[in-house]
Amino acid sequence: MIAKIIDGRIIAQKLQYEVATKVKKRLIIGKKLPCLAIILIGENPASKIYVANKLRVCKKVGFSSYLYDLPIDTNESELLNLIDQLNDDNKIDGILVQLPLPKNIDYLKILDKIQPDKDVDGFHPYNIGSLCQRIPKLSPCTPHGIITLLKYYNINTYGLNAVIIGASNIVGRPMSMELLLVGCTTTVTHRFTKDLYKHVKNADLLVVAVGKPNFIPGNWIQHGAIVIDVGMNRLKNGKLVGDIDFEIAYKRASFITPVPGGVGPMTVAMLMQNTLKACENFHDK
Repeated sequence: MIAKIIDGRIIAQKLQYEVATKVKKRLIIGKKLPCLAIILIGENPASKIYVANKLRVCKKVGFSSYLYDLPIDTNESELLNLIDQLNDDNKIDGILVQLPLPKNIDYLKILDKIQPDKDVDGFHPYNIGSLCQRIPKLSPCTPHGIITLLKYYNINTYGLNAVIIGASNIVGRPMSMELLLVGCTTTVTHRFTKDLYKHVKNADLLVVAVGKPNFIPGNWIQHGAIVIDVGMNRLKNGKLVGDIDFEIAYKRASFITPVPGGVGPMTVAMLMQNTLKACENFHDK
């Protein structure tokens, strides 16, 4: 069996076009442009690339955007004060704090400070709680992007045995709630999980998000499984690879996301959707 590639780039482009079309219609009827504020602290090369990409897509879909590029010695109090200002600024629809933050800053305190109606990353406890209660408001971008991919490829998730590798607040935990919403029986594995092989082998739908190159051997994949690789790891030779041994998994799965070009583009597309949603649902007057 050779897997069908789930092309996140194509779907993300379609979603960006839909957002851009809605923005143009807003302008025609005299409504404001959606506006995203991005906060970046320090000189992390990967973070700079991610932020530049988000700003590029903002421009592409017609949003206005602001970058707050802060020095590495920015302290927690200064960052909290900036978020307060952005919360009170009526022209700002979404606030994104690029992670990771310096070790001297409690990222949970920072995310909690963002108003839920401007939390376009979907990480605020209110938004996570709403997802848990089956009434999602602004959903976490990567998990919701994965669900969107599955829907675009007409993959019937109801009744599937879904296994998530990695229990992070950003992907693993909200992913479990998203999969419950689409009818999966969901297992979340983590560093204390025993016999990981058994869980992977029984997965009809596998989502891997651990940030370790080729962490899951391809021959662990059940024949016909749907495989979603969230990982993005750069090897010493410069090659980008995911958390799954793609070459072998590709020959066993029915559907699989590539790295790059799978989940990554969808995360940014969902950010654009959330920003537009925040503007329309919470901030239009």
